Amino acid sequence: MEWYWALTLALLFLLAMMASGLPVFAAFLVANLTGVLLIMGSRGFGLFSNSLYETVTSETFVTIPLFILMGEILFRSGSVEVLSIALDKLIGNVKGRLYFLVIALSTVFGALSGSAVAVAAMLGRSILPQMKQSGYNAGVTNFTILGGASLAPIIPPSLLVIVIGSLVNNVSIAALLIAGLVPGVILSFLMSGYVISRLRLSPEIAPSVSFAPIYSRVEKWRAIASTLPFGIVIFFVMGLILLGVATPSEAAATGVIGAAFTAFVYKRFSRLMIWQSLKSAVGICAMIMLIVASSKLFGQLLSFLGATAGLIDFVGHLEIEGWMMFVILMLVPLILCMFIDQFAFLLLAIPLYEPIIKTYNFDPTWFWTLFLINLTIGSITPPFGYTLFALKGAATDVPLKEIYRSAWPVVIIFLFGLILFSVFPQLITALPSLL
Repeated sequence: MEWYWALTLALLFLLAMMASGLPVFAAFLVANLTGVLLIMGSRGFGLFSNSLYETVTSETFVTIPLFILMGEILFRSGSVEVLSIALDKLIGNVKGRLYFLVIALSTVFGALSGSAVAVAAMLGRSILPQMKQSGYNAGVTNFTILGGASLAPIIPPSLLVIVIGSLVNNVSIAALLIAGLVPGVILSFLMSGYVISRLRLSPEIAPSVSFAPIYSRVEKWRAIASTLPFGIVIFFVMGLILLGVATPSEAAATGVIGAAFTAFVYKRFSRLMIWQSLKSAVGICAMIMLIVASSKLFGQLLSFLGATAGLIDFVGHLEIEGWMMFVILMLVPLILCMFIDQFAFLLLAIPLYEPIIKTYNFDPTWFWTLFLINLTIGSITPPFGYTLFALKGAATDVPLKEIYRSAWPVVIIFLFGLILFSVFPQLITALPSLL
């Protein structure tokens, strides 16, 4: 069989498994085991066990469960609640204050969970009803939730970044983690700028300032002081990586210690809390481990079929300029992530994209950071973006058409950001170059 037919059939079968409603890990598992049986027979199962062993014993994979455990402890320690109250006080008595609070909170939640879908669902259940009751505009409220949630895969520590670093050979996890800082901050400022412009054009989209409580300077300083334990966790993770003192795995371990210390300070530390955090982290990690192992096996099967070599040879003989190939590689996830989960497409794309990136000598840190932003845009683009349905599922009384309308400004802002970071790659590569 020619390599292009093998590649096409493999991709179509995998997409069919996902379209059938199977979870991502199950779809990869069924596709891979079917491929092993058809190509190698029962002797090929050793290849899957080797992929699983390589995944479990990989030093970079240790980072994933540690970051998940850190996030679980922080959520259960009450630090998120303390941070929410502190941010509310610091934003102060300004018009549209809850819009800015949502953007700030979603940035924090995104850093803890790494999932745009999870953050959108969380904010849709918790803060959206409160904002509607206070008289905030539904469209702008949805915009802030969707936009803030979409920062989750970009802002470190992002699980998608760590998965990329685990599967791609020529890229540093530390560099990828740091690379998301500046784009994440710029995108959050662009969203805040959009809200400010809307408030100036249509002041009625937010209630009167008198609705907001007034906090004294002493209360604001106390709010800042209450967030110091959380700040220690951030320093233990990103600070140590930036200073070059620790690897991502070591920084994740110190982050877990910092999270436990935070729980102790907020008087939420208990054996039950630690046990619940461990149990939740183990369940999530087991699923991710199966997905990553299946992705490795999928790449090995493509190599065995000659699809990877054929693709490299095909791309090498194409008379396409580098910028044109870059546009093509960016358009594919932009379209397909309307229909496929971000994580699923990422694992599907890595074995295919990596040889092309090497052929065209794209900077891997720059490219994969842009790729993550692109995945995010696809997941919030109507009519099939996953994040849109996550918000709809959490806010059942909000019409889907209204969510669609709110999503388009987010898409435009992220597309503008994508172009900006493509034209000025230093915005992504400057911080990683300091490592």
